[in-house]
Amino acid sequence: MIYWWLIPGVVLVSFALTVALRRYALARSIIDVPNARSSHSVPTPRGGGIAIVLAFLLVLPFLTWSQLLPLQVLIAIWWAGALVAVVGFLDDHGHIAARWRLLGHFAAAAWALFWLGGLPVILVFGISVDLSWAGGFVAAFYLVWMLNLYNFMDGIDGIASIEAICACLGACLIYWLGGFEGLFWLPLLLAMAVAGFLFWNFPPARIFMGDAGSGFLGLVLGLISIQAAWVSSQLLWAWLILLGVFIVDSTFTLIRRLLRGDKVYEAHRSHAYQFATRRFGKHLTVTLTVAALNLFWLLPIAMAVALLNWDGAWGVILAYAPLVGLAIKFKAGSVERND
Repeated sequence: MIYWWLIPGVVLVSFALTVALRRYALARSIIDVPNARSSHSVPTPRGGGIAIVLAFLLVLPFLTWSQLLPLQVLIAIWWAGALVAVVGFLDDHGHIAARWRLLGHFAAAAWALFWLGGLPVILVFGISVDLSWAGGFVAAFYLVWMLNLYNFMDGIDGIASIEAICACLGACLIYWLGGFEGLFWLPLLLAMAVAGFLFWNFPPARIFMGDAGSGFLGLVLGLISIQAAWVSSQLLWAWLILLGVFIVDSTFTLIRRLLRGDKVYEAHRSHAYQFATRRFGKHLTVTLTVAALNLFWLLPIAMAVALLNWDGAWGVILAYAPLVGLAIKFKAGSVERND
């Protein structure tokens, strides 16, 4: 039986929950007020990403009941995602010290990796690499970095939503063409949950995602990529390519700030996309450019890696090279100035 009715169902649930969360945020004065480090100029409610969390998590047990999602994957994603969302929700409503947030993030990553089986053997430049127990540590740091980089990159209207939708639907296309039907539903329904929220977050945004939503998205995207790696390491490389815009901008910015001795846990607006937003004066221009990069540059390379068996590591290098160039062009990680 085909459950295509789930697609509009998840969109509508996410849409309705976002409406309710926006009213809740306004009533409780959960407002993101612009400051010197903001990329927006109008006070805007935040925390709407909980709609994505709830719409997605509510449908997962049904997928398992319908034998569309293995039980161990349900347990891994549901509880790890819920923990990260709760930590983010509490941080959105007050403040949690960075060390406690990281503890929660690593606990969620460890839980999920236990149920997924850790990191499988990965083909790197034609060589099978089995990290054994060390792979668990590598995968945990990967998941925590994905979680936090997604938080860092959720700084302008619509960008985090567009990135998730493009990556997920791109993966769905690869799964469909490659005959990986068993992996299809997770990214598809995650994209639909984000789409319901995007209606309210598209420039000009009427509500922001908040840490709960962005952290949840980063973690789940990382987990879906590791789940895919157990089917084929080429699919892991494809996911790393599809998420290239966020991975390159955030990683390049972090490294540059570390080398300069900045306190990397402090808020800033020195990502390439933030410099680009100030240069062009519009969130929409940058958000649509990210979508174009995903669709016309990263997706074809990811498809070649997954479907034509291009070497995954070389595919990542090819995909990331111009993104690094853009990061340099837009001064990612440099000292902030009024430009």
